Amino acid sequence: MDKDLQNIFLRLSKSQFRSRFHLQPKDFDYIDKKGIETIQQHAYDFINKRLAPAKIINDGKQTPMRGHPVFIAQHATATCCRGCLYKWYHIQKGKDLTSEQVDYIVAVIMEWIKRELQRKESGKYV
Repeated sequence: MDKDLQNIFLRLSKSQFRSRFHLQPKDFDYIDKKGIETIQQHAYDFINKRLAPAKIINDGKQTPMRGHPVFIAQHATATCCRGCLYKWYHIQKGKDLTSEQVDYIVAVIMEWIKRELQRKESGKYV
C-alpha cells in the first residue's frame, strides 16, 4: 500500500468519530451481490457528482450517513464533503477536483472498504 494511504489510515484511526464507522451485514451483502468493481464505479459516480464540482449547494450535507457502503466509507475516511477534504487532505474548496484527486479519493474509499471486508473475514465485525 502507498505510504500516503498508510499515513492517512493511521491518522483516521486516531479519530474517535471516524473510527466508529463500520460496514454492517446488509452492506457486506450488497457488496457481495454487486461485486467490488461495481462498488468502485459507484464511488466514482458519487465523488464526481457530489464532491468534484467547485460549488456544491448542500456542501456538508450531501453524503447520507447510511444507505450505501460508499457513503459509510466516505464518513469513515473524511471524504464526505469539501470541508472534510480540506481538513484531512488539504484539497482546496472552490475548485473542481482534478481527475487525479478523484482517483485518490476513490482509492482511499476502496482501501477502507477492503479493510472492512478483511475485518469481516477475520470475524471482527458485529
